[in-house]
Parts: sequence; C-alpha cells; structure tokens
Amino acid sequence: MKAEESSSQIALASVLQRAEAAYQRMATEIHDYTCILTKRERIDGRMQGPETIYLKVRHHQSSSALGEHPFSVYLRFLRPATLRDREVLYVQGRHDGRMIVRNGGTVLPFVTTSLPPDSAAAMQESRYPITEIGVKTLTRRLIEVGQEKLGDDNCEVRVVPGARINGRYCTMIQVEHRERREYQDFHFVRVFIDDQLELPVYYVAYDWPRDEESPSVLLEEYTYTDIQLNVGLNDRDFDHRNENYLFLKSYVP
Repeated sequence: MKAEESSSQIALASVLQRAEAAYQRMATEIHDYTCILTKRERIDGRMQGPETIYLKVRHHQSSSALGEHPFSVYLRFLRPATLRDREVLYVQGRHDGRMIVRNGGTVLPFVTTSLPPDSAAAMQESRYPITEIGVKTLTRRLIEVGQEKLGDDNCEVRVVPGARINGRYCTMIQVEHRERREYQDFHFVRVFIDDQLELPVYYVAYDWPRDEESPSVLLEEYTYTDIQLNVGLNDRDFDHRNENYLFLKSYVP
C-alpha cells in the first residue's frame, strides 16, 4: 500500500505542476477565447438536463500593451429549446456588478433584465455564478483539488493518456478517495487535459453512491469544445447593444 500511495502522490504532484503551468499561461498568453460549453449539473438534489452554450470570454488584462480590460463574459444558449437564444452578458465592475439577461426560450423570449450574478434568481439553474465560468476557473479548480489532496493517504490518482474529447487527444486524470470520510466533497473527479492546447477541457465530479448496490452519483459535468484562443474580442463583444445580439437595445441596465 505504501508504494501505491507514493505512486499516487508522485502522479498528483506531476498533475499539479502541469495545471499550474496552464494557469500561468492563461494569465500571460491567453487574452480571450470562444468555445462551446456543454454542462450538466445537480441542483438541490435534482439532475438537470444537458445545456449547450456558445461562450465568449475575455480575461482581465492590465498592461501598457493591451490596456485595461475587465473580466468579461457573453453567452448564448443553443440547447435545449426551452432556453434557446437566451443571452447573458457580464462585465466585471460595470452595471453595478449585475449581469444583463435576455430571457430567450419559448416564453417571453425578448424580456431583457439585469440580475446580480449570485442572486437567488440567477442561481436557480446553475451551481456557480457566471463569474466562475470558463477554462481558467476549471484550471484553478484542478489546482485546488491537487493542493488539497497532496499528502492525503486516502487519495488515489490515475493518469491515462490517449483519451479523446470531440476527436482531440487528451490526458485523463482521475482523483479518487479510497474510503468515504466526512470531510470529502466528492467520491472521484476526472479531468481531461487537451494534449495540444495544454488546457483542461473536461471536468466531471461524482458523489458517493447512495448504497453499496448503486452507482456513484453525478454532481457536475463540463465539456469545452471548439476552443478558439486569442480571437481579438473587444468591448463591442460585451455590449448588449451589439447588432449581432438579441438583447432589447433600448434597455438601460
């Protein structure tokens, strides 16, 4: 068992080093990106259906070359039909910290309003606020898990090359607790790191099974595909008056 524990800790340290390098790269080299996010989440004990979202993200930038740009997010729901064309826009430090939302879907689709990201209304259909969305947050989460589990003798780590997400080669990393203990917030998590992008593109977390005969319980799953880095997003991409968006243009946040 000691050799197995040592092997897991070595693997975890390697994963942590890789994740920290990816996070540093996003801070210095990746200014913005577009992608497709597919997510499934368990909210208040109930598993939600899959949602597919087109996403634009601009990281916070403060430099003489790039100027000052706050963290900015635009998203448009593609599926399911009940949410199709819902749009959400958030720019850190603007609109009194509120996000602008166009309802979309099949009921009152053109209603445009604004909400605090962590308000009860905003969190009804999501485990995390929009301020936590994106690959950078996913990388930070991987780092936090890795740092927490270093030295944990109840933790087993597997690193498996050759996995695929949407046809792209990835390295699969699984962090699993051998025995259930009160302080643990998951049974196991899996993260896929894109071998070419060197970024995490898939994350799934499972809770412990309800009993010995049941499977582990899915908590959350996020898949990032069609990632396009440094596409040159600008302020217009995060303005609800953009002619390519469906927000009510006369709306004043």
